[in-house]
Amino acid sequence: MAKKSKIAKNEQRKEIVARYAERRAELKAIIKNPNTSDEDRLEAQFELNRQPRDASKSRIRNRDAHDGRPRGYLRKFGLSRVRMRGMAHRGELPGVRKSSW
Repeated sequence: MAKKSKIAKNEQRKEIVARYAERRAELKAIIKNPNTSDEDRLEAQFELNRQPRDASKSRIRNRDAHDGRPRGYLRKFGLSRVRMRGMAHRGELPGVRKSSW
């Protein structure tokens, strides 16, 4: 089980990312647009830098939905490899079966 503070911090980051997502997309579009003037581009870069660090989507950590384990995360299930294996053995994941060849 991950520390509750780490799980809470990650949830807080998700909220911050959602709050700033639209404005960040607008600023990035201004920066990437080749028709934008240099002054506007520079101002957009400064404004992007003034936003909180946690507004960046890359700061979110994928964690196990049950216990918050940060390593071995499987996107398809939203679980860590350890939790997924246990649930699959108990038949709690529909459509998942042990491979055999």
